[in-house]
Amino acid sequence: MCILLTGLFNYLKIIPFCFTYFLLNFSFFGASKQDVPDKQADYNPAKSRYHPVNDACWTNGQMVPYLAVARTFEMIEDESARLKNIETLSNLLRSVICLSPGDLLPCIYLCLNRLGPAYEGLELGIGETILMKAVAQATGRQLDKIKAEAQEKGDLGLVAESSRSNQRTMFTPPKLTVTSVFNKLKEIAKMTGNASMNKKIDIIKGLFVACRCSEARYIARSLGGKLRIGLAELSVLAAIAQAVCLTPPGQEFPPAVIDASKGMSTEAKKAWIEEHALILKQTFCELPNYDAVIPALLKHGIKELPQHCHLTPGVPLKPMLAHPTKGVTEVLKRFEEAAFTCEYKYDGERAQVHILENGEVHIYSRNQESNTSKYPDIISRIPKVKKDSVKTCIIDSEAVAWDPQKKQIQPFQILTTRKRKDVEASEIKVQVCVYAFDMLYLNGESLVREPFSRRRQLLRESFQEVEGEFMFATYMDTSNTDEISEFLDQSIKDSCEGLMVKTLDQNATYEIAKRSHNWLKLKKDYLDGVGDTLDLVVIGAYLGKGKRTGKYGGFLLASYDEESEEYQTICKIGTGFTDEDLENHYNFLKDYVIDGPRSYYRWDSAAQPDHWFEPMQVWEVKCADLSISPVHKAAVGLVEDEKGISLRFPRFLRIRDDKKPEEATNSYQVL
Repeated sequence: MCILLTGLFNYLKIIPFCFTYFLLNFSFFGASKQDVPDKQADYNPAKSRYHPVNDACWTNGQMVPYLAVARTFEMIEDESARLKNIETLSNLLRSVICLSPGDLLPCIYLCLNRLGPAYEGLELGIGETILMKAVAQATGRQLDKIKAEAQEKGDLGLVAESSRSNQRTMFTPPKLTVTSVFNKLKEIAKMTGNASMNKKIDIIKGLFVACRCSEARYIARSLGGKLRIGLAELSVLAAIAQAVCLTPPGQEFPPAVIDASKGMSTEAKKAWIEEHALILKQTFCELPNYDAVIPALLKHGIKELPQHCHLTPGVPLKPMLAHPTKGVTEVLKRFEEAAFTCEYKYDGERAQVHILENGEVHIYSRNQESNTSKYPDIISRIPKVKKDSVKTCIIDSEAVAWDPQKKQIQPFQILTTRKRKDVEASEIKVQVCVYAFDMLYLNGESLVREPFSRRRQLLRESFQEVEGEFMFATYMDTSNTDEISEFLDQSIKDSCEGLMVKTLDQNATYEIAKRSHNWLKLKKDYLDGVGDTLDLVVIGAYLGKGKRTGKYGGFLLASYDEESEEYQTICKIGTGFTDEDLENHYNFLKDYVIDGPRSYYRWDSAAQPDHWFEPMQVWEVKCADLSISPVHKAAVGLVEDEKGISLRFPRFLRIRDDKKPEEATNSYQVL
């Protein structure tokens, strides 16, 4: 009996060691690649003659598998043709509309790599180090090996994917769905406090261990803030429009109409979809909030959308922008048959001021980001300067640094020293004055289709000026060349950049999110050399030599082509930098190095940089001239089939934090 008990005791002692062995060598969560059902792993939204029900990898009423989105991203990442990518995404969305319409909104947010409207400012805040830790812990790999592979591949998403696919598994957790992934990302973003980082890592680990195929790649990229598939918002809007045109929402299952374009010619189908896409894009310009637009689209369809979604205080819209012009004579030529006005062009920060029905005041930047906490002084003065008749409104203005002693405008650089968020009124050192120049909405009425003369009149009737706090833009209505020149000179003396010239009545509506020829900007330095400065995207850099060793000595810049959604190289730049600038640029850009140019970069091997970057930062650049270039690709095809436009003697001026890469100077403007 004693011998038997001793043997049993020794047997029991080895069980923990066996269990530990399994823990070290197998994952209790996640399925290996070979375990994935063929239908989901082989899902192909890029196939020709796609059927939104038969070709989907899930069934009616089921939640959309995240793998369907990941497979769509794979197809788009591997394809450079924009129209094909729009078709691929629209095919996925058609299936979602047919089978799981409740998942359409999170699907779209995942495609845009957002968690909500831009103005809500909900961000993940996950650093690369935290992501690496989560990948290491979820896959059982050493952290230093994860770091080394990430350095080699330049993409933590690919590292996460290869780490998951190489792991052996025992038990399979629930498959990831679009809704579960989106909700987890939102949960991570909303976490705050000292203990939040560990909680975030736990959630991220939970996502990674459930990943299949390429899911880990895109979850890692989403968490890192960049999908790297070249899918711009205009393409997503085009895909949504195409999806709801071809497969109308609101049908009983099985849907009677699978392809509403059946029987149309190719040209007729294209025109029909473009007509509906324009409705969606215009509506979204007025109300850039998918939380409101998508439910209305599913309920009422695309034609009825403008009746249910329109300009709303509290939801910022993209501002109207001006075209540059080289001189007074060009202004007169452009506006020869239209009455126009000249306004001071203030050198500050665009401020879209919203007054809500409950009395709240919100301020938004040109990027639709909330600057409400940045300007408590503006918030407090708005009730004093608005008249009692104003219940709700949206005004367009410029917030400019102001010297209360000298009673004059200060340079933009002074404004940039002001704290960006959560400013306490008692701590404000840089005073600002609001210069209002347009009114877009008043007491329930949208004014964007009204002429500028009426909008300006309503603005001046609705508010009163207080010196150094709230002022109306200084203007002059004239078509006399000498008077315009004198007014331009006076604007420079008054510390402004120049003039804005605007049509008053003819073609004088507010063109949301457009750079319109009905607004022209005229700067003093337009009159010699190249008229305007350019806002360009940094996509590459050259390692420094001599005193610039250890930093970047030069950079490759690109303009943005809206039509093809490409970044097209326009120049190498190495002047205008202080030593501090070069240090700061190197420290910022080194975190965005990628292993090669993106498929949506247009470039020539003669300009190949030492390091390529994600398109993350916009720089304002001045140059002496422009020329046709066999190397650079800005506006390629518009001037010559194989040649583009390049800048001569480009010089760095400043970083444009207020611009996204997609808002850089476009190829048409360069042309």
